[in-house]
Amino acid sequence: MSIQLVLAQLILLALGLLAVATVRPDMIGDHGSKALLGLLLTFIVARLRPRTFLRAATPVWLFTLLLLVLVLVIGVGTETSSGTKRWLDLGPLRFQPSEMAKLGLVLQLASFFSRRGVEHKLISATGMIVLTTGLILLEPDLGTSVLTFGLGIILMYAAGVRISNIAGFMLALGLVSIPFVGHYLNKNTYIRERISGHQNREAELSVGLDQIGFAHRDLSLGGWWGQGPDGLRYSYFAAHTDMVVASVGFATGLLGVAMLLFAYWLIVSTALQVSQLAARVRPMTPEIHGASTMATGAMFMIVGQAFVNLAVAAGLFPVTGVPLPLVSYGFSSLLTMSLALAIIHSAMREVRAHLPAEHPDQLPLGGPQPSTGD
Repeated sequence: MSIQLVLAQLILLALGLLAVATVRPDMIGDHGSKALLGLLLTFIVARLRPRTFLRAATPVWLFTLLLLVLVLVIGVGTETSSGTKRWLDLGPLRFQPSEMAKLGLVLQLASFFSRRGVEHKLISATGMIVLTTGLILLEPDLGTSVLTFGLGIILMYAAGVRISNIAGFMLALGLVSIPFVGHYLNKNTYIRERISGHQNREAELSVGLDQIGFAHRDLSLGGWWGQGPDGLRYSYFAAHTDMVVASVGFATGLLGVAMLLFAYWLIVSTALQVSQLAARVRPMTPEIHGASTMATGAMFMIVGQAFVNLAVAAGLFPVTGVPLPLVSYGFSSLLTMSLALAIIHSAMREVRAHLPAEHPDQLPLGGPQPSTGD
């Protein structure tokens, strides 16, 4: 297993525990048990080979689509969910299918491109992306649907699809979707309120979107080193979920936020290393190609969502309701992000095993050098 990924996961889980203990000490036991379960799940699933993920890709993806359909029929929301239905009640657990759908799309596209190649296969891949994204849009969940669509584009690029083809696909899809944008925004007025509220802070306060201001306050109160967990301090909506970075900053200060960013950088670095090493494997087998594509997709799942969450907390994006991966309280995100890390672990091990060198990390960019002996 990659030491970098293990370190990143431990840092993020530890910061999440501190943040939850700061604002909701009554939930620390529940969150701690789920964090431990996520860590254990990563270690178990990481032992599987990439071919196992690639073979299971289509059934997993179809199952996530079924869950997305079910949530439209029997899904539930919360008192603060603006009328949306994004969760399925599974006994004592409440699960969000859109989180698993992102992982299903990663596996399906990686498997599809590794088996079929990237030439003249964009119509099928486009259908997979649009179908998954469209079902999430219907919940409605604009933030997650945008992330899922972006994930599909990144996977296309990672698999080797030409930039010109991707640009043409996006242009065509944009033109086709224009007539539906106005209807979608008119039907889901809370989205328009959040966008207008982001542009006008007074309007933002009037529609109850003032948690960004509270987040900025808590980040500034944390200072350089933080004030430590304090369950008695004033709490506000989403302080342990969507705006958890503010609680991290309050408890651990700028140092904790820097450690948070460092952990996400470790994930990016490891996934990019998988891609670089995979490019040196000769011959490039479908399994290695699929492993590299899966690792890139799993990385973007985590870091792309982290970027959106942090941009919202900084006030750069409108409020989206996207959790901070491996830090926010919530089982759905923690589960899927733990599985995403396991995929990167598996891909790294497989790529290393196929490198014809004693020290794979030091292999020259041109691959193994021919012998100069007689």
